[in-house]
Amino acid sequence: MPHTPELAPAPEVLALTLWQPWASAIAYGTKRIENRTWPTEHRGLVLIHAGRTTDPNAHDAPMARPFLRRPFPRGAIVAVARLEDCHTDDGWCTLWSARSRYHWRLTDVTPLARPLSWPGARGLWTPPPGLLASPLLADALEAARD
Repeated sequence: MPHTPELAPAPEVLALTLWQPWASAIAYGTKRIENRTWPTEHRGLVLIHAGRTTDPNAHDAPMARPFLRRPFPRGAIVAVARLEDCHTDDGWCTLWSARSRYHWRLTDVTPLARPLSWPGARGLWTPPPGLLASPLLADALEAARD
């Protein structure tokens, strides 16, 4: 009988780097849709990482203005969320939805007590064990799992 390699289990927690002010709008505001040009099959916990870059178009987005008026973290994990769904543009499912994008629906968003400085990566990335072991993440991960 031929040997069939076993698939490695999918990571329980992934991370997503977002430009500011969008990471803060998720962590500290009401943004529960992340707009992407690509879909994902991942469902489960996602660390929300604030990248070092500010979206140059944010100044033209009314929903971003409150977050642009105050300092926001850069290069840090700011929240844990549950990625519950990913669907194609179905119209404007929320005020945060963008046309012609995939809408990643986030729930159970739990901001960290304080941002956790960490370098990000492009796309949906696997956090290393050292990051997941951080005491700053423990409460937020537990809250998002409940």
